[in-house]
Amino acid sequence: MAVKMIKVHGSGNDFYLLDQTQFPEPLTDKGLKQLAINICKRDGAGLYEGADGVLVVDKSEHAHVLGRMRVINADGTEASMCGNGLRTVARYLGTQNDADNFRVETMYADLKVQAVADFAKQVPAYSVEISPVSFDAKTLGMHANHEAQTIINETIPELKSELKFSAVAVPNPHLIAFVDHATLVGDELGRIGEWLNDGKNTIFPDGVNVSFVEVLGQNSIFVRTFERGVGFTNACGTAMSASSLMYVLLHQESTDFNQEIQVTNPGGMVKTVVHQGADEEYWMELIGNATFVKIVSLPLTDALAADFTQASATITGEQAAYEDFVTSLTTA
Repeated sequence: MAVKMIKVHGSGNDFYLLDQTQFPEPLTDKGLKQLAINICKRDGAGLYEGADGVLVVDKSEHAHVLGRMRVINADGTEASMCGNGLRTVARYLGTQNDADNFRVETMYADLKVQAVADFAKQVPAYSVEISPVSFDAKTLGMHANHEAQTIINETIPELKSELKFSAVAVPNPHLIAFVDHATLVGDELGRIGEWLNDGKNTIFPDGVNVSFVEVLGQNSIFVRTFERGVGFTNACGTAMSASSLMYVLLHQESTDFNQEIQVTNPGGMVKTVVHQGADEEYWMELIGNATFVKIVSLPLTDALAADFTQASATITGEQAAYEDFVTSLTTA
């Protein structure tokens, strides 16, 4: 049988969206891992231009939830959440169910999603909830070599860096440092990101997403991320959300809760809003594009065998509109 997928992206963070309900029997975890490894490879080895991962959409047994999302990284590992991916899944489920305000089941929480005004013509946008938030070392999978159970704006000697880092799970783990522009575009992020995701380090043995953040102005930041299971990515939705939270907590002279923050990234731009509940728990809104690039079809057996000779694609035209939107950001 043929498998149909949609090539999607949020801020250039690209995925193949796979609806498991198209199959009489859903793919096994082993099959999903192999599919992701096969189709996501870059440099012409994967399906078309490859991807950062596969977004698996399935039915949910939770009440008042339209569907379930799983995130399989390009290396076959599973991520607990993906904010950029969630926006595209929200659009897909909303279109399928004629709904614009609902919840999606993710690994740790049923998250609120909502259609919002298009960013530009043919650039549809969604707002999605990013939560839960934790600074606890156990939740982060962090084995820091000191007694503190949290790291907030501190140096980490093992990294051999003078940068100050903050560790936060949203719910996948992030390590964030505010830097100047030269450091943002330099080699340090790659060095630290690769070391913390080599499976051998003692601080984050299961890996961690690492982001460098440059403050551009009031309520305006730039985020560059080395993503666990992916490497450098055009954007990471949870990283931008976590970075926005730390911006609010560490730069109170510039901003406060419930204010819109513009977050620029190598793939475009999103908006975030950091909220603090009555119980002092944090959660973020992540607002950005949900672009459908192409609809892809190929025999399932071929996809699982990394044979893409019979693949076909229908281009939607939305990518050109998104690129025009990104160009407008730099020329405005």
